[in-house]
Amino acid sequence: MNKFPGAIGIDRNPASRADVLCDLDRPPYPLRDGSFDRIRAVHVIEHVSDVIATMEEFHRLLAAGGRVLLVTPHFSDFSSFCDPTHRRHLSSFSFRYFGAEHGGFGYYSRARFSEVSVRVRLLAFWRALGLEFLVNRGRRFRRFWEYYLCFVVRGKVIEIELEKA
Repeated sequence: MNKFPGAIGIDRNPASRADVLCDLDRPPYPLRDGSFDRIRAVHVIEHVSDVIATMEEFHRLLAAGGRVLLVTPHFSDFSSFCDPTHRRHLSSFSFRYFGAEHGGFGYYSRARFSEVSVRVRLLAFWRALGLEFLVNRGRRFRRFWEYYLCFVVRGKVIEIELEKA
């Protein structure tokens, strides 16, 4: 397990040498409400069976104003599909569901987050041409890229930071 310094690692596999052994697909996790100011879920969310339940658990575990950083492959990246343990293929807009712009379907969860930042990393070739800068320049640019160009100008990774509302 490659842990962030000072972090508490959670995994279901004892070989990972995690600090807390639990299955993220079986909430509630054995941790107290409001235990954390920050949660880093790096290449985790695409593996869970129920994204909504996992986000609700993250919400429960965060203190007021706490933040969660999610890093996941972009759905247009080859790695999103070549790993058989990936259950979800997500976009840079997938987590709007937990905010004010839930599209009318927010009744499936009471967990609310506000978007702090969203950054899409592109494949190195496109980054070298400066396209990553353009994609991340604003929400409209990112939406245009994701709707019309992302299968040509491939995304690599999405980094989303959300704050508990």
